[in-house]
Amino acid sequence: MLRKVARGALSLRTAVRAVIAPSAAAGRAGAWALGSALLLALSPAAARSPVPSAPLESATVTVAELPAQGREVFRLIRAGGPFAHDKDGRVFGNRERLLPAQARGYYREYTVDTPGARNRGARRIVCGGEPRRPDRCYYTADHYASFRAIVE
Repeated sequence: MLRKVARGALSLRTAVRAVIAPSAAAGRAGAWALGSALLLALSPAAARSPVPSAPLESATVTVAELPAQGREVFRLIRAGGPFAHDKDGRVFGNRERLLPAQARGYYREYTVDTPGARNRGARRIVCGGEPRRPDRCYYTADHYASFRAIVE
């Protein structure tokens, strides 16, 4: 039922009614608990839990296909900087769990400037491994909602 709601095939209201109505016979506390559990499961934090439709390695982008700002950041990563933003090079926690699982501290993130943006924007390069010689780098244009492996 939760998957149908996540896909938009079932409304949240219908799902809540389907869970709460049968449990109402068990008493208000049971109905409240089940309804609360369903709402928590459908919260924005739970919605960010990824269910990739294709393996990450099949989603790739070449260095040449990166925006000009991304190519420059990729070059700076290999050179060890200097970077434009204080947060560049800091540990990326992979909380979205879209990248392959690794120990904390393995991934680092770098800002790819977005022309016209007043802040750091949504574009990033995330690299894993040694800072100057990463094992693998990934590009996201949508602030970690999806990643593409960078291939040279």
